[in-house]
Amino acid sequence: MRVSRGQIFLCLLIVGLLVAPSVFAQPQLKKIRMGISTTSIAFLSIYAAQLKGFFRDEGIDLELILMPATLASSAVLTGDIDYNGAVTGVIAAAVQGRPMKVLIFTADRSLQSIISRKEIKEPKDLKGKKIAGSTPGATATLLARLAAKHFGLDPDRDVGILTMGGGDLARLAALESGIADATVLSVPISIVAVEKGYRELFFLGEIARFPQTGFGTSDKKIKESPDEVLRMVRATLRGLMFTWDESNRDAILDIIMKRLKIDDRRFAAEVFKQRTRGLTRDASVRPEGVQALIDLQRESAKVTRPVPIAQVLDYSFVEKARKELGLAR
Repeated sequence: MRVSRGQIFLCLLIVGLLVAPSVFAQPQLKKIRMGISTTSIAFLSIYAAQLKGFFRDEGIDLELILMPATLASSAVLTGDIDYNGAVTGVIAAAVQGRPMKVLIFTADRSLQSIISRKEIKEPKDLKGKKIAGSTPGATATLLARLAAKHFGLDPDRDVGILTMGGGDLARLAALESGIADATVLSVPISIVAVEKGYRELFFLGEIARFPQTGFGTSDKKIKESPDEVLRMVRATLRGLMFTWDESNRDAILDIIMKRLKIDDRRFAAEVFKQRTRGLTRDASVRPEGVQALIDLQRESAKVTRPVPIAQVLDYSFVEKARKELGLAR
């Protein structure tokens, strides 16, 4: 049977009319880029918000990009990325007078540990040893210095803190190669290291009771795109709520396995347990903890003038999102 051009046109018109409403009903997603310094359990709320569609619900297509904390801050200020997920990098920039602010914290203390060679049995045994850190002023370096001081060691004379890039895997490699005697590792790489025979010498959350992970951005972004900032914060808060709901345990294990590239569900369950060591339930943090982090960055950058919390933190979006989600304090 021959089909006329008119019949073909009529069919295409009908299909177009049927398809068009569903096409036009789909919200247009805005591409948002966030730099993160490592892949770890500390970003679980962001992973959950991304994979469960909470960012998409807000009209956001979030792309996570691995990069050093200091580089991420520079990239935010130049407009190459939108947000920095390494809040220590945001605060480091703000302390030095760069126009940036932290918008949300998702952990109220460090989730990292000092991991050492097996023969190092006590923190005091680190004297004369080398500890692999991160780039200057980034989290691992700050924590290594803090730990040294806590155990009565001078971080500039009694131990050698190696500044390096590359994240947890690079620091573990430094430990395995003998370049370093100890290092600072996040979950899950800290668990991997222990299973390889290294020692968890000390859980840093016991002394580093200042907030970590979350994200920040430039003052320019806050001023020009407050609605976008609110939507980013709201989606992340939903991610936090999701991770603490025990009924979501299986879904969270799936997220951990996917984002942290874990094949063993038993191992993923062990990683999941670690969230209770520091992740917040509603992004609440202690002001004195924030000030402690600011002062650590001041010391690292040799900034002598006082830096108030208001210079580095804008929690107005968290407060608004909490009210909208029924989490008002």
